[in-house]
Amino acid sequence: MKEIEELLKDPDVTIAIVGANNNPSKFGNVIYRDLKRKGYKLFPVNPSSDEIDGDKAFANLAQLPQKPAIVNFVTPPAVTLKVLEECLKLGLTNVWLQPGSESPAVMTFIQEKKFNYLANACIMVESRMKL
Repeated sequence: MKEIEELLKDPDVTIAIVGANNNPSKFGNVIYRDLKRKGYKLFPVNPSSDEIDGDKAFANLAQLPQKPAIVNFVTPPAVTLKVLEECLKLGLTNVWLQPGSESPAVMTFIQEKKFNYLANACIMVESRMKL
């Protein structure tokens, strides 16, 4: 399985940002705008928004028009765990847990279910190193 950081080198990589939002003071917005500016193909996922930074938002992963290569979480651990269950059902195995989106229960779940994951690393920082 390809390392998740390596996927960032692919100019056509698709990334779902779970927890993307329109509040410029929140990391879900900062991360979304940063990756968009870098040219990544993004799918914002937030059940409370129809649009994020001018782009169509999706209520859940099942609504995405295509399967993302990476599912990035900018959510509280309880939400992360719920969406990881959806990932499992959809066959989405590459997950990136932003700092704060993980918990002992989340880590146990992703290890038991054999997700390919990266935790405790910021995708904005890692994507800067890959450009």
